Amino acid sequence: MKRIQQELKFLQKHGTNNYISTLFPHFLQELKFLQKHGTNNYISTLFPHFLLWRETYGPVFLYSTGAKEMLQVSHPDMVKDIGHCTPSELGKPNYLRKSRKALFGGGLFTANGNEWAYQRKIIAPEFFTDKIKGMLQLIEDATVLVLEAWEGMIDSAGGCREIVVDDYLRNLSADVIARACFGSSFARGEEIFCKLRQLQTAISQQDAFVGLSALWKYLPTKSNQEIRTLDEQVRLLILEVAEEHLHHQDSHSSLLNAIVNGVRDGRNAVEAEDFIVGNCKTIYFGGHESTAVTAIWCLMLLATHPAWQERARAEALQVCLERTPLDVDALRRLKIVTMVIQETLRLYPPASLMMREALTDVKLGNVDVPRGTIVQVPRLMLHLDKDAWGPDADEFRPDRFANGVAAACKAAHMYVPFGHGPRICIGQNLAMAELKVVLARLLSKFAFSPSPSYRHAPAFRLTIEPGFGLPLMVTRLP
Repeated sequence: MKRIQQELKFLQKHGTNNYISTLFPHFLQELKFLQKHGTNNYISTLFPHFLLWRETYGPVFLYSTGAKEMLQVSHPDMVKDIGHCTPSELGKPNYLRKSRKALFGGGLFTANGNEWAYQRKIIAPEFFTDKIKGMLQLIEDATVLVLEAWEGMIDSAGGCREIVVDDYLRNLSADVIARACFGSSFARGEEIFCKLRQLQTAISQQDAFVGLSALWKYLPTKSNQEIRTLDEQVRLLILEVAEEHLHHQDSHSSLLNAIVNGVRDGRNAVEAEDFIVGNCKTIYFGGHESTAVTAIWCLMLLATHPAWQERARAEALQVCLERTPLDVDALRRLKIVTMVIQETLRLYPPASLMMREALTDVKLGNVDVPRGTIVQVPRLMLHLDKDAWGPDADEFRPDRFANGVAAACKAAHMYVPFGHGPRICIGQNLAMAELKVVLARLLSKFAFSPSPSYRHAPAFRLTIEPGFGLPLMVTRLP
């Protein structure tokens, strides 16, 4: 711990750029070894350097990339302390606000301080449980479109065919967030979602330049030009939706009401537009991408674990019987489906890293963290920690959640799929409700098995997703 403190002070003072090469002279050779002989999880292929450094230096270490110093933390006590820090002590890193501004604007995801508190006060109530109850029919309506499309495709193929499920589940989730929060169907917001997806891909490709992000975004590269163009196009499309909303109030767009009406007095026209666009971007992207990716991984895991698929299907058939739409009471009865979702979020958390910046000097465990230090928590390392989860931590075992998260691992704060502390995701209630409805309906209609063409290669594109898509053999049930 003392060494970490000394290194933090040294880097804060000198900002050295060759820290990694000095410490790891045989870095490339060791990375190749890890990639060849890696573990059963995808850390060894996506983040081999994190795995190597943890094995070498333990659960707390410091590294530098460009001009940024990163304190990676996976020690249980320090993770617990992060959850106890106030938003004025730990906030979102400033470099993320810059490098991902095109994707999230200045919305809730990247805001800090009083602006974050104000935005959360406006938006969070729209995701309370009583509001989710009113969204269940909208989720059902969006799910029906997928059910009908798959039924038609399978019937024409004789009862079973390969379906690449990714785009269907992304469109479904996008439809839900558009209907529930913005009063429009996916068809109306299709262009926005498509361009946000392109932005996601373009921005994720620049993550390797995290330390240079302040400079890199100003260079006249083809990627930067594409990002600027897409950013402006998305901005105009969102402002069109907001303008239509002002003239045609929609009973299902209370979130858009809150955002539009939440523009503070004293903001000029550009600032008001920035407020609306930033928060709509956050909801458009965050509200559908993470949920869709989780649904994709759920189907992959169920297809490769047929016993659990049968157990989840039996429960879904029993709960779904004569219930249209599924109500809150029905969702509570989906115990096995819930366990499957929780275990999927453990093994494949959509956001791989939880990033914070010390907005003031803070103390985490025995380490004094100077202001300006980036604190990075690798979710997957927490979720696969065998000291917390047991020797079967890298296995798909939904029954570990049979008695809730508190009983699933030794420390509940080692399970952070929706974040940790005051900045925990406000949309988790909607995400869980949507996932339960979608899985229950799909399992009631279809059986899933792996396709021979599936290549298991999780890829980092801001979220963790199947690198080559998820083709499944889908059979319609009698």
